[in-house]
Amino acid sequence: MRLVIISLVILLLAGCAQNPVTGQNDFVMMSENQEIAVGRQNDEQVKKQYKVYESKALQDYVNGVGQRIAKQSHRPGLRYHFLVLDTPEINAFALPGGYVYITRGIMAYLNSEAELAAVLGHEIGHVTARHGVRQQSAAQATNIGLTIASIFVPQVNNQVGQNLANIVSGALLSGYGREHELEADRLGAVYLSRTDYDPQAIIKVIGVLKNQELKDAELAKEEGREPRRYHGLFATHPDNDTRLQQAVGEADKNAAAHAHVEGRNEFLAATDGMVFNDNSEQGVVRNNRFYHGELGISLQFPEAWQVHNLPTALIAISPQGEAKLLMKADEKPSGSPSEYARRLGGYNAQIKQIEVNGLSAALIDLPDSVGGVIYANKQAFILQGQAKTRQSLAARRNEIIDTIYSFHALTAEERKLIRPLSIHVITARQGDTYARLAQNSPLGKSAESYLRLINAQYPDGEPQAGQRIKIVE
Repeated sequence: MRLVIISLVILLLAGCAQNPVTGQNDFVMMSENQEIAVGRQNDEQVKKQYKVYESKALQDYVNGVGQRIAKQSHRPGLRYHFLVLDTPEINAFALPGGYVYITRGIMAYLNSEAELAAVLGHEIGHVTARHGVRQQSAAQATNIGLTIASIFVPQVNNQVGQNLANIVSGALLSGYGREHELEADRLGAVYLSRTDYDPQAIIKVIGVLKNQELKDAELAKEEGREPRRYHGLFATHPDNDTRLQQAVGEADKNAAAHAHVEGRNEFLAATDGMVFNDNSEQGVVRNNRFYHGELGISLQFPEAWQVHNLPTALIAISPQGEAKLLMKADEKPSGSPSEYARRLGGYNAQIKQIEVNGLSAALIDLPDSVGGVIYANKQAFILQGQAKTRQSLAARRNEIIDTIYSFHALTAEERKLIRPLSIHVITARQGDTYARLAQNSPLGKSAESYLRLINAQYPDGEPQAGQRIKIVE
């Protein structure tokens, strides 16, 4: 254990560098040039995982706001890169070296340039404080130290040594997570005040994200699934966190005496027409009917079910969450649909060869599931229905079978419907309510809640006559 500690101490002394924010020495194991190279390398990986949103106007707008904040940061000489990612995920993150990403998913729930600046300022704070570099350096030091120690102390490789390693690693990495998020909030508030944005926008954004999380928890309860917790900026504390309030309040005190820039009209103009939820490349869901142009298919899910269009699968969940139906595709099926179904279901399954709207198909019946295989456009589409109990499966069986029989080749008229939903800014009229605006919304039964969420008026706010608000069409 002594050798482990000595090894780590040597590494710590060798890897100290001045923190650009605090001026104190931090343990890091890479230079700024290496940090930038790491960011550049991982930027390529990010672009492989996510599409870049194809709107030069929106990219330029976000980059302009980000660059203004970055110039007022503790590392103004660093070259920053700001990018909007084409995904409905609610997220923003930063890589070492000045690479900052924000999704159109989170932008849909913001309502001013100041709020956008709050998100970008927080991520810039992670970069300026070198949080990613420090975390990576700490993990690297632990691994190197234990490798050195194991050469001289064989016990380090046994269970006792592993326990000691966990203690050392935990001590070395203490303070990461919550503390870094709070520091990024504090730095973001400072950068906002320096660029004349209201530091209180950070509090507003946290409220928006927490409301979105509450709504998802409500839907998750209906669907019988775990809520999708937001892992990213502002996720580790509520908007009434005392230390957060103090950090924002301190930045507010030091802000210029003149009025803060809100930029609501500018932000609404920049995001007018932005894609909302799924883009059409992976198909679209309209009133529980799924259309996919490239695959050339369509099918209708039960009216009350929640449909989730994921990159690798299509999932529908019954109202009480006791049953679900999943659809996947196989690009290179072999054999007939019946043969494919037999391989899928096994010898205990009842297989029935059928025809679905002119397409060759087969039904699969098992005690715990029911589904089908449909051949279309040289691909196999596998639909599998499951439930928590056999009784629940029996109760939902007809709905699942009806969905399978609704599968068909896309018509010319249906192809016209395959366009992504998008945000449009309108001026509210006298008597407008979110309930009325939701009546013809393509967002379905949750439309009223979503309209309140994207306009920061959840759970029971209403638009005022003359107010500029967002709708989805």
